[in-house]
Amino acid sequence: MLVTGTVISLIFIAIAAWLLLKKYNPQAVLLVIGLTMLVVAMILGTSGELIAVSTGNVVFDFFRVVVNTFTGSLSRFGFMIMAIGGYVAYMNHIKASEALVYVSMKPMSLFKKYPYIAAIAVIPIGQILFVTIPSAAGLGLLLAASILPVLVSIGISRLTAVSIISACTVFDMGPSSANTAKAAELAEISTINYFITHQLPLIIPMTILLMVVYFFTSRYFDKKDVAAGKSTFGGLTDIKELKAEVPLIYAILPMLPLVLLIVFSPYLGIFTSPPITLDTTTAMVTSLFVAMLFELVRKKSLKQFFDGVQAFWDGMGKIFATVVTLIVCAEIFSMGLINLGFVDALVQGSTQLGFSGGIIGILIAILVFLAAMLMGSGNAAFFSFGPLVPNIAKQFGMSTSELITPIQLSASIGRTASPIAGVIIAISQIAGVSPFELVKRNLIPMGSIMVFMILYNYFIL
Repeated sequence: MLVTGTVISLIFIAIAAWLLLKKYNPQAVLLVIGLTMLVVAMILGTSGELIAVSTGNVVFDFFRVVVNTFTGSLSRFGFMIMAIGGYVAYMNHIKASEALVYVSMKPMSLFKKYPYIAAIAVIPIGQILFVTIPSAAGLGLLLAASILPVLVSIGISRLTAVSIISACTVFDMGPSSANTAKAAELAEISTINYFITHQLPLIIPMTILLMVVYFFTSRYFDKKDVAAGKSTFGGLTDIKELKAEVPLIYAILPMLPLVLLIVFSPYLGIFTSPPITLDTTTAMVTSLFVAMLFELVRKKSLKQFFDGVQAFWDGMGKIFATVVTLIVCAEIFSMGLINLGFVDALVQGSTQLGFSGGIIGILIAILVFLAAMLMGSGNAAFFSFGPLVPNIAKQFGMSTSELITPIQLSASIGRTASPIAGVIIAISQIAGVSPFELVKRNLIPMGSIMVFMILYNYFIL
């Protein structure tokens, strides 16, 4: 029966991947296929207890699964993600995100004599920005409006410039990331703990490698394109450099939640009596009120001040409609895989072949990377397969945190190598280049850091 369930699981995974590749609605795909897998698992007799308290009818029980998953996700971390989305939307509304990008990119003028060094110097700056602006497409568009013309003007091709911009979104990290929140929840640790103790030790050396690889591959591809008559140098006269429309002090506002979380965490050693324990949601709401005060002082209009707060609520609603619903539907999808015995088959098969838990972690990381390339979404890939990790870790006697980080990062790495990812399409259109050509530029760097991450995480750390 376990073999039958595994084969059926693989068939459903293939169907889901095909539908997502054809741009069917991801929430609907994952929800319908997840519930279908639960029905099949019940017919095969492999399903466990779907809900703690039955409605008295098996049909209603299946739909109660959806309700319980929604309420459980909202109470655990759904509201936190919505608060993050609301704060990011408010930062965009008051132009604080643009001020941060404007300030961060001003030092680039120092590297005009060394264009490729200037290009790779954008990567760590952009990744720091990505911690506070956790939307790949949003940050990509901001950088396309600000740094893209600068790089092109100092001698970088448009393809190189947009590949560098896409590299700034290669790691979903920090307390503001939905993938980080989900990984931390699966590992049963705080988001700031996960960020500092699990993500940063991997991301710092990976970023250094990424810069080195991009330096050499960018020069190689630019020379190759020039020789082939396919140069993408110049041609950005229609794009204007981003101007700061608000006081530059607004640049601190997108960083404020992260600063609060670090300052009032055990890692910095700020002790108070009684000790202050700050969670991500509280940091976001606190920062919102600070930002509102900034706006009140700047606009001196109570009506404009109150009207502007609507952007926060709109942002929360948008995140619920996109990210939170995706999380819930992906949880039901992974629940279907678990009930069909997919995890048990992985563990038993690996045990018989002499594989360790680490090898299984590597296989899932590669699977998530490929899924993200197919789906064009790091969230969809990780939310679908991430929930499988705690069960695998438990059966191998490992902690979830040992396995989850490379799997979580694989999702955003795969997204950067996907020609249908929102960020890739958006910045390609602005630069006037093909998303497929952009992905070709990204494949070597993304493949390099995937290999490095696996080796470094499982054999060095």
